[in-house]
Amino acid sequence: AVICINEDEVIEYVEEAAEKCPGLKYKFTIGKRVNFLDLHEEAVKYSDVLEMTAEEKPQLNDPMLVYFTSGTTGQPKMVAHNFKYPLGHIMTAYFWQAVVDDGLHFTMAESGWAKFSWGKIYGQWIAGSAVFCYDYYGRFTPTDILPLISKYHITTFCAPPTIYRFLIRENLDAYDFSSLVSCTTAGEALNAEVFRLFKEHTGLEIREGFGQTETAVILANFRYSKGTPGSCGKPDPIYDIRLFDYDDKEVTEPGVEGEIVIKLKEKQFGLFVGYFNDPDRTEKAFGTGYYHTGDLAYKDADGTYWFVGRKDDIIKSSGYRIGPFEVESALMEHPAVLECAITGAPHPIRGQVVKATIVLNKGYTPSEELTKDIQNHVKNTTAPYKYPRIVEYVTELPKTISGKVKHKDIREQDKK
Repeated sequence: AVICINEDEVIEYVEEAAEKCPGLKYKFTIGKRVNFLDLHEEAVKYSDVLEMTAEEKPQLNDPMLVYFTSGTTGQPKMVAHNFKYPLGHIMTAYFWQAVVDDGLHFTMAESGWAKFSWGKIYGQWIAGSAVFCYDYYGRFTPTDILPLISKYHITTFCAPPTIYRFLIRENLDAYDFSSLVSCTTAGEALNAEVFRLFKEHTGLEIREGFGQTETAVILANFRYSKGTPGSCGKPDPIYDIRLFDYDDKEVTEPGVEGEIVIKLKEKQFGLFVGYFNDPDRTEKAFGTGYYHTGDLAYKDADGTYWFVGRKDDIIKSSGYRIGPFEVESALMEHPAVLECAITGAPHPIRGQVVKATIVLNKGYTPSEELTKDIQNHVKNTTAPYKYPRIVEYVTELPKTISGKVKHKDIREQDKK
């Protein structure tokens, strides 16, 4: 069955998809429409009490909901979570987002992806916070959002890095942030320059967290510890987090990168139960006794984790392995750069070379002089071999609905 809110575009998509879905038996909408049942008319025909046998009642490990991944590295996957999943978001809301009892929490997230459950329903309500709901259509406009914080006395705020990158380009000194006690971000790594500018103008530190559609927050700068700007923070205690090298051997030395993995436990909550209708992919994810996230990081001597990049995004150039995040962070410190994406472009000799795709700030125009200045800036900020040998200027970056940059789309375009 499917229930459609009265938006003609959505209903048209459902009608088109229904022709390819023989298992779809019931289509509901609000009001009268050909080939659809009226939800209100049908609802009154049934009792307010749902009677079930013991065998029919849902069990804790039964699938409860399915979310699509954001599809930054390929086709989106369907991620199934069980009835224990919401418990994982107690850590998300109370210990990371730092929501307060009788407070008002605002997470900027579309309802169709997992960040919605991170910030608009489970953990916040369990922790006693109300949830602020706001929708916008089309392009994000910072000046529409900023006045809402003081107008509605929002106490905690969470948004993807893309949002913060736009916010710092506004005159933040003109807005009142006195009601805010906590700001957080997740979805992709946030550059140090954004942390610095946001705190400089608001007095608030952004505490970064890390997780996936498949999990709740698994690494974070939690409220009970001193945060480290630019890092993923430390492990959520409900998970057993490890780093594995490319031979699936555990990495224990500080500063050595590895893939973030989660050791599977019998009574684990906050971790998906599998990819819906995809047993092969599920077996690949869980078959070793660990869930492999596909994300690379290293940890320092203090046990703090630092994001490197997706395994699929790592650039291999002349024998060097280059993580895109470090180069993107260097670029974001240049005053001309509003947004950027670092990818590996094919090269006949080096294998790949570093390519920067850049959206410029207002007042800057592409030129050879600007390109050289940006390249020299990266050389002086990171190791010289990491500088972008190719620089392309664009008006916008390809992104998922959740605001993540689609590095894969840029790589595919460069192969043509």
